[in-house]
Amino acid sequence: MGVLNLQKSLEPPTYCIINSCPNIALSMGIPIKLLSWYETHRRDLPWRQTTEPYPIWLSEVILQQTRVDQGMAYYYKFLELFPTVQALAEANEDQVLKAWQGLGYYSRARNLHATAKYVVQHLGGVFPTSAAELKKLKGVGDYTAAAIASFCYGEVVPVMDGNVMRVVSRLMAIDQPMDKPQGRALVMEVLHELIPLESPDIFNQAIMEFGALQCTPKNPSCGTCVFFDLCEARKQNRVLELPIKSTKTKVKDIWMYYMVAEVEGQTLIRRRDGDGIWKGLYDFPSLDADETLDPLLAAKTLMQSVDSSKVLEVQELSAEYTHLLSHRRIHAYFIRMKCSSAFSPPVFCSWVPSASLHALGVSRLVDRYLQHRESSRGEME
Repeated sequence: MGVLNLQKSLEPPTYCIINSCPNIALSMGIPIKLLSWYETHRRDLPWRQTTEPYPIWLSEVILQQTRVDQGMAYYYKFLELFPTVQALAEANEDQVLKAWQGLGYYSRARNLHATAKYVVQHLGGVFPTSAAELKKLKGVGDYTAAAIASFCYGEVVPVMDGNVMRVVSRLMAIDQPMDKPQGRALVMEVLHELIPLESPDIFNQAIMEFGALQCTPKNPSCGTCVFFDLCEARKQNRVLELPIKSTKTKVKDIWMYYMVAEVEGQTLIRRRDGDGIWKGLYDFPSLDADETLDPLLAAKTLMQSVDSSKVLEVQELSAEYTHLLSHRRIHAYFIRMKCSSAFSPPVFCSWVPSASLHALGVSRLVDRYLQHRESSRGEME
């Protein structure tokens, strides 16, 4: 990638013509305007200064469901801890999950680690060079494969993320829902019309950047848009209606009552197993419910799951911690219990020094509780 060669990019590009494109004349004017806009407004992001697949793959995985300003620190952290795909492959899962802590969607971190090990163990540490082969890697879908293939190897394959779908659906006033195959197929047809054979990497970066900075979801800058005279959504006064979604995400409420059992400087922790949320992360034994419970009754139920004879008393009941995930709203309570001695831990649980809790990979919810508890102790001292 490197520095954008605007003179070369503004030459009339060669297109992959698809007869079903909504407006060929319109499509021919878009790439030149877009690349000109990108030359002026592009952000200086570190992963744009390289064509090496490892850092580009890393950045794309981090930026899935994550804003650039939030993901930047994690990108630098991962490169510092795991500077090569070999270093990432050699790390253990706990190290990777701890480094990922706070980003959410932890399956991304587990897939990242699994793919690094596969690339090192089965591909000699070399990433595939085509989108088709890249998609065979765990956690690499159409978008990520297209991004790596075009940015690193110049393959003429369009990227399609949320930003791109929004830009195209507004430019062409596409009425098909973007969460349905028909809508996505229409966007992809348009992208194949637009992408220049000479500079697919720059075009892909530009259209994503345009959606992130100019054609934003709620407050798009239509008055200064380079497509002011071309945008069908603006002409029809439908900018904020597009893109269309057929369904809204239904959020389910879940109540979680954590047992924070402590004795002689040790705390009982659990490593989450199975395929549920936060798999592989650490927290405390919990009682989960689909409706609110009396916290003290929940505490008694939790005591019955362990050797209750060694649980002396409930020391503290936290205030409610609310944590919002994409499909779930979690209402959490942390119940600290004083024990007479360490009892035999339940399955997937173990006693650890309380002072080492901060070194474990935990969810943002548990981290908020631990930080609040630590700050409260500091204020008391």
